[in-house]
Amino acid sequence: MDIATSTTSVRDSRRAAVEAYEALVARLAGPPSLLIVFPTVGHDIPVVAAALRELAGDVPMHGATTCQGVMSEAGFVGDAGLGLGLLGIRDDDGDYGVAARTIGDDPRGAGRAVIAAAIAAAGRDGEPPALVWLAADPGFEEAVIAGIQDVLGPDVPIAGGSAADNDVAGHWQEIANGDALRGAVVVTAMYPSGSIHVAFHSGYSPSDRSGVATRVDGRTLHEIDGRPAAEVYDEWTGGVIADVLGRGGNVLRSTTLHPLGRVAGEYGGLPFHRLSHPDSVTAEGALTLFTEIDEGERLIQMVGTRESLVSRAGRVARAAMRAGNLEASDLAGALVVYCAGCMLTIQSEIGDVAGEVARELGGKPFLGTFTFGEQGCFVNRRSHHGNLMISVVVFRHDER
Repeated sequence: MDIATSTTSVRDSRRAAVEAYEALVARLAGPPSLLIVFPTVGHDIPVVAAALRELAGDVPMHGATTCQGVMSEAGFVGDAGLGLGLLGIRDDDGDYGVAARTIGDDPRGAGRAVIAAAIAAAGRDGEPPALVWLAADPGFEEAVIAGIQDVLGPDVPIAGGSAADNDVAGHWQEIANGDALRGAVVVTAMYPSGSIHVAFHSGYSPSDRSGVATRVDGRTLHEIDGRPAAEVYDEWTGGVIADVLGRGGNVLRSTTLHPLGRVAGEYGGLPFHRLSHPDSVTAEGALTLFTEIDEGERLIQMVGTRESLVSRAGRVARAAMRAGNLEASDLAGALVVYCAGCMLTIQSEIGDVAGEVARELGGKPFLGTFTFGEQGCFVNRRSHHGNLMISVVVFRHDER
């Protein structure tokens, strides 16, 4: 198994795709077995997809738009919010299948259908993949994951990130096998010749403030401990949303360092958390979120810092390697999913994030995308959707 990446800030969409693909093939010394594509929405996504299909032929292709740019072992690339990144896996002894389905009004059914189609495309019917790599429109991730797990059960790791744009304007798109899509879920079923290891973490710590979700409607949190959720949250955070209480409004930027957490399990006696990012406050005092929450769940006020968001991605890469007892010399490369909300908070330092990941991976090729929702597998081997998270997948060379 060989992995290579290429990135570009060329503005012309077709030329960017052609130059990036030609550079990728040169680094791989041949065409890839799987092509991962992360463009920003400043590109003409159908043009990018068509150009790559023309060049790559029937190579399985999986993509989704990224926020502001991409990162790789070469650093961050995003010229005024425009960039393109490719990762290629050349693996003659592995199998990879990409499929897409429209989400429509049945996201769980789309999840069931798309994973079955991806497995069939890989030619491995009846065999669970080593990893499911996922991209979808924001808003439906839990149901899509549930549909995939209806087919595979809970033990196959799922990782990836929700499609994004540059300003939460709904311009995100997906790419599957040369087609540019909207309102879709795209899945790759991976059967590599080497092994895959996953880590899923946040850069946040729990505070001593918590309460129970007592009234919830999907992604709208109405009450915590029987009180208006926004009022409780504002008290917990020392007034970060005080200016919108009683009238409502967007709070995405002001809440990035103050997400809500839920315990997802324990390791070594210490809990680990999946996070929910408050998006807006309603006039009635509810919080809308980028994840679903169930009534009766305990919500913990989490706390982050700019410093933790810069350093955490490298530590997650190290955790993924540790999951397989790997050294950097064992690696073929990696995929990195980093929350767009975190990236926008530390945008001037995002090059340092790329540098931290590159250092932990020993300079091996990796491609990172900035997403509006993250999917990954915790140390207890349970896969979830969360916000303000980092997901890292490392690929080990075939040990033969």
